[in-house]
Amino acid sequence: MSDRVVVALDVGGTGMKCALVRPDGVVVRTERHPTDAARGPAAVVGTILDVAGGLADKARADGLTPIAVGIAVPGVVDEARGVAVWSANVGFRDVPLRDLTVKRLGLPTALGHDVRVGGLAEARLGAGRGTGHVLFVAIGTGIAAAHVVDGTAAVGAHGAAGEIGHILVRPDGPRCGCGRPGCLEAMASAAAIGRRYAELTGETADAPVTAAEVAERAATGEQLAGQVWQEAVEALADGLASGQALFDVATIVLGGGLAQAGDRLLTPLRAALHERMTFHREPQLVAAALGDEAGCLGAALLALDAVGVRDHQEKR
Repeated sequence: MSDRVVVALDVGGTGMKCALVRPDGVVVRTERHPTDAARGPAAVVGTILDVAGGLADKARADGLTPIAVGIAVPGVVDEARGVAVWSANVGFRDVPLRDLTVKRLGLPTALGHDVRVGGLAEARLGAGRGTGHVLFVAIGTGIAAAHVVDGTAAVGAHGAAGEIGHILVRPDGPRCGCGRPGCLEAMASAAAIGRRYAELTGETADAPVTAAEVAERAATGEQLAGQVWQEAVEALADGLASGQALFDVATIVLGGGLAQAGDRLLTPLRAALHERMTFHREPQLVAAALGDEAGCLGAALLALDAVGVRDHQEKR
């Protein structure tokens, strides 16, 4: 068994999921740490470097050899320069995170976008494995995607590829956080489903109804919940049909919190997507398989690619 490992961090606005990952994709250690983004970006960067350094030290203490670092962050990421360009959740603005990590740890480092690396992991090791062309769609507070072809995720000219949440699906729909009305994210994200249900029911509780609760109520036959859920499914089907027209993938993998609704989402969504197919080949529509491990695994894969080690997807 190889003693080589990658230090992998998946940084979110609330917490960091961290791991030591072997080249074959096997996780040998996991940790979780609070991000505490309210402290400001400099403090968050300090925590990232401390955690990464601590993991590298623990690897060495266990007789393992850290060969690279992979870090995933939300927002706009310039992977070529290793810069976290912008992230509302973490407060980053043009943070040269790759260079800072290399300077601190002395290890080759790759920086990636959280959804793109999640898609990378699902395409190589998870639900899209072996299908070649994968569109990974993460549906949570927002909606974003990663287009993965033969194990490589498209980055885009400006580091912003995959913003499927901002496809226009309802011109007269609610205003999206980006400022434009009718985006997919404003119609079918978990946050949007909760908001829409609250609007229709007039519920103003301190703890608003979640999308998961809307799905449960819809399944029991509650009319308003069923209406909201169906509206979201139809909007999501429109967005995925646009994605299929653009990318012609073999498999669409749904991840994020909303995908945990399972067949309550997948069954009506498959039917709605099928109705929208004309001359396009219908993709296989499946739930993500790696759960919240995907970000760490994807960050590790990105780092392994950067140092020329790519035997993980065949051996997991």
